[in-house]
Amino acid sequence: MSYAILGVRIFFVISGYLITTLLLQEQAKTGTISLRDFYVRRAYRILPAATAFLIPALIISRHELTWYHAAAAVLYLSDFDPTRPRFLGHLWSLSVEEQFYLLWPSVLKRWYGHRVGILLGVVAIAPLYQLVGYALQLHVAQTFFAVADNLAIGCLLAIFAPRIPQIRKWLGLAMIAPVLLVPLCLAVSRTRTLILLFVLWPLMYVSIAGVLLHVVQTPSRLLNLGPVVWLGKISYSLYLWQQVFVFGPGPRPAYLIIPAVGMACLSYYLVERPMLRLREKRGAKKRGERLLNAREEDAGAAVKIA
Repeated sequence: MSYAILGVRIFFVISGYLITTLLLQEQAKTGTISLRDFYVRRAYRILPAATAFLIPALIISRHELTWYHAAAAVLYLSDFDPTRPRFLGHLWSLSVEEQFYLLWPSVLKRWYGHRVGILLGVVAIAPLYQLVGYALQLHVAQTFFAVADNLAIGCLLAIFAPRIPQIRKWLGLAMIAPVLLVPLCLAVSRTRTLILLFVLWPLMYVSIAGVLLHVVQTPSRLLNLGPVVWLGKISYSLYLWQQVFVFGPGPRPAYLIIPAVGMACLSYYLVERPMLRLREKRGAKKRGERLLNAREEDAGAAVKIA
């Protein structure tokens, strides 16, 4: 595992935590989870910017593509397409996210009382899945089932976070060590592969979750600085477009980050932000309708009592 992949693994833990936190809050507030509302919110957030990237990317590179590369990208199955072209290489992680969005809310709603057991099962099974893939010499490392334990650790953090006491600063700093050191360990033998799969990588994921919780409990001023907040806003669009400019065969000039950021800004301000505003308007309208319905029900109950 390289430090580049480490960033994706950190993101998966954060994603599992954030999505599960939102779902648990909805469950606590309303007594259920609206799958329709969840999928609509995710669609507003993910699909417009992804479509704005995919359409020109697929058209410009149509001569390099086969039909199944294009289909895997459009259907968010790129994690199961190990031969995808370079400019679509990063879409494996977006595909994993979309599959997570599709599965986890439904599972949580259907088996809410067994949520912890299900997540622990995922944490246990994911390394076994990778081990079988390695034994059969299959390219499974970037598939959903191979990284599901990343997401599950974040989900478990969301469930147990309210019961975890304040993490001391020294412990938060200590948990950074596995995050930085484990990626340096390479699977150069069968023994090391087993240790990485079943000991070191789970330790790293738990450490990432611990650092995340520490940051949530004790917000950092650095993370609230204007440039950092702005970078967070355009991060999804930057993720989509950076592959075109920054990553490729051989060394790439550092200045190529400039057009990548430029395209990310265009994507954010012309596509993402307008769609997020539409999502907010839709949410406000639905909240107003629910409030009106609740008032009408209260009025009807008052008339019956009278």
